[in-house]
Amino acid sequence: MIIDYKHTDPKFNTYHDGDDRSRSIMHIRTFSCRVFRFLLNHGGVASSKPCFRRHDATTATVLGRCTARGYYNTGKPRFPGPGGASHVRVVDLRSDTVTKPGPAMRQAMAEAEVGDDVMGEDPTVNDLQKIAAEMFGMEAALFVPSGTMSNLIAVMVHCRERGDEMIVGDLSHLHIYEQGGSAQLAGVHSTTVTTRPDGTFDLKWLESKIRHGYPDPHYPRSRLICVENTHNIQGGRVLPLHFLQDVRAVADQYGLSVHMDGARVMNATVAQGVPVSTILQHTHTVSVCLSKGLGSPVGSMLAGPQDFISRAVRCRKALGGGMRQVGVLAAAGKLSLQEMVGRLEEDHHNAKTFALALLEYNPFLFGVEMAAVETNILRFQIKDPTLSPQEFCTRMSQVGEGEEAALGQAVQVLMYPHFENSIRAVWHLGISPEDTQLAIQKMRFVASQHLNEKAGVH
Repeated sequence: MIIDYKHTDPKFNTYHDGDDRSRSIMHIRTFSCRVFRFLLNHGGVASSKPCFRRHDATTATVLGRCTARGYYNTGKPRFPGPGGASHVRVVDLRSDTVTKPGPAMRQAMAEAEVGDDVMGEDPTVNDLQKIAAEMFGMEAALFVPSGTMSNLIAVMVHCRERGDEMIVGDLSHLHIYEQGGSAQLAGVHSTTVTTRPDGTFDLKWLESKIRHGYPDPHYPRSRLICVENTHNIQGGRVLPLHFLQDVRAVADQYGLSVHMDGARVMNATVAQGVPVSTILQHTHTVSVCLSKGLGSPVGSMLAGPQDFISRAVRCRKALGGGMRQVGVLAAAGKLSLQEMVGRLEEDHHNAKTFALALLEYNPFLFGVEMAAVETNILRFQIKDPTLSPQEFCTRMSQVGEGEEAALGQAVQVLMYPHFENSIRAVWHLGISPEDTQLAIQKMRFVASQHLNEKAGVH
């Protein structure tokens, strides 16, 4: 890189004297070489050397920290993502949000009839909202861009005054992973109850969190109880129907509302073998994600009573969620609700298959509670303190020495270090039974390498 400042901004004054100009260019050349060497040494310039070396695991742990708060802060993945080298098979278990629309869904999107949805004139959106409301057993439904916005709108509508309070599980997605938007944007205070391993919480503890001092000016006013089904952090746990019934009874007793973060509630309905309306009869409102296991590229449904949805439309507009000719996205949502629910059972089966393989390979190395593997999310632990979750995920994501000879092909399995020193893997429509078997083979290869290294076997 040579930069000649002649005929540029006079403030550099390098062109007034030939010697000064030469020195300036020489300085820039030297600087450029130093920059190039810095980029080469720090990964900013492509190199023929492999990206991962044995000592990189510690570096990855430092650069991609995984604290007790979970997996969203693990940093940018250092492995090649899907679409990398053609000879490498990628099994992406990071999340069910990585799903891509298939040919039928793309065709439905391309052929969708559209209109201005802010004016209520998009026929495809209107159809989607009617389908969702009927399926969920609710009076009305609203298409919104994301689950985070859907949950925030629900909080804003239920908690109508700034300073109102909602009760949430301390490990809920709404409390941990949504940037505190309820407080930040809605002025709603949160109080928490301890989340049990199965995603529920103690009802007596819940009742103790309800404020009884209103209108005493010292206290916020309890308005809302939020539940999450299935429960993300606790590994896709399904909330028992009797628990939801009991929560609703407490809410009714004290005049509170119940909102369900049902991002994966369709996984719950498949796992329990009941219509989703059977689950949602115990809630006032629900948010259901279309872009996870159901395969849509964008969107969530917010459903509840008609007056609730009428107010939700106003909140959606205030948050910038009003979209115009959005039928192209709603068409995908219709396909998700009508045709993609039944196939979730395959994801659940694949997750259980991998979980069993972990235990069968080495129950002293891997910790899995099989009873907790209810849907498409698997959480497991590494029992060996010399192998951290970060290093295990790094090894699974790289192509190890001798791997192609051992497995017959190169495989990258992508997963995240997760909450409380665990690892999270999520199955979805992009992962076939064959992919699951490849992931099992890769797990065995990585575990065998580690155990051999630990034993001093080369």
